Amino acid sequence: MIPFNKPYLTGKETHYMYDAVYIGKLSGNGKFTKKCQEFFEDKYGFKKCLLTTSCTDALEMAAILANIQPGDEVIMPSYTFVSTSNAFVLRGAKIIFADSRKDHPGIDEDSIENLITTKTKAIVPVHYAGVACDMEKIMNIANKYDLLVIEDAAQAIDSYFTFSDGTKKALGSIGHLSAFSFHETKNIISGEGGLLAINDTRFSARAEIIWEKGTNRSAFFRGEVDKYGWVDIGSSFLPSETIAAFLWAQLENIEDIQKKRISIWEQYYDGLKEWAIANDLRIPCVPDFATNNAHMFYLVCKDVEQRTELINRLKRNNISAVFHYLSLHKSPFYNDKHDGRELLISDYYSNCLVRLPMYYELTNQDVECIIDSIVNG
Repeated sequence: MIPFNKPYLTGKETHYMYDAVYIGKLSGNGKFTKKCQEFFEDKYGFKKCLLTTSCTDALEMAAILANIQPGDEVIMPSYTFVSTSNAFVLRGAKIIFADSRKDHPGIDEDSIENLITTKTKAIVPVHYAGVACDMEKIMNIANKYDLLVIEDAAQAIDSYFTFSDGTKKALGSIGHLSAFSFHETKNIISGEGGLLAINDTRFSARAEIIWEKGTNRSAFFRGEVDKYGWVDIGSSFLPSETIAAFLWAQLENIEDIQKKRISIWEQYYDGLKEWAIANDLRIPCVPDFATNNAHMFYLVCKDVEQRTELINRLKRNNISAVFHYLSLHKSPFYNDKHDGRELLISDYYSNCLVRLPMYYELTNQDVECIIDSIVNG
């Protein structure tokens, strides 16, 4: 059986977790939390980083920092995971769903401006499959209308965007705020886990307070205040040191992990591109302004019947492949709250996209077996 996903362990995870236990600081914001946060700030240019227990928590922190109020509107793609939307719905926002690009499941950047009203507060681009949205276009729109940009970079660790002047920036470092995931299905994992990156320094101090349950506890331990207390809203967003210790072992090996995943992705691409064209399927598109972090490899079938047949064919060969998101604007929760616009491209991906197995320990023989099962049945 070739599973859809298999968490990869570098070998040092339990060693560092033991180290955290031995130190006796388990509750979070200790040695390994600080090491991870500094790694992200140094490597990717994020102004300030805070580890969280999940990407969902990071998005919820971003919604609080954006001061989302009941009645505010937030623009995001319909083709995304529920957490992207839920974080803002919890603050009372109305979600204005945008369609996807025809060449990629990311948000249709050209549709955003027409969705802006006087109630719009933020734009939330989702870097699907770790491939950048057109952040230059999105930031120009946001600046024109004085809107916040919150990048959902759950899948986008170690991926980049190139601006028209040649400047290259890491995804998650461009918007005002951004959120990453270290769920076991991601490139870099800690079981569950996430990260809030703060690129607009006006949010830095408050982010730390929200992170610490609404207290100025971190400032107290730095000696900046003589006592700490309840100064804002917040919650228990920071993870334990054992989670951070696990993550640190992954970060030490990020270059090796990325190199292997990209090799697997390229083997899929080379082995399936001609067959896909001949059978009216599409393979992943990486725009010129984006890089590929090999978070996933997917195929886009011509219709739901072809996708179902493909998934079943792989299953008969003991290979697990899965479809992905269902359009949120058609979800049972939000269907009657949506404004009625048809989002045909989002629905197309919901019906036709299938994800192939992607994890570090896939061998060349495994990938060839998957390709052969697709091409020859």
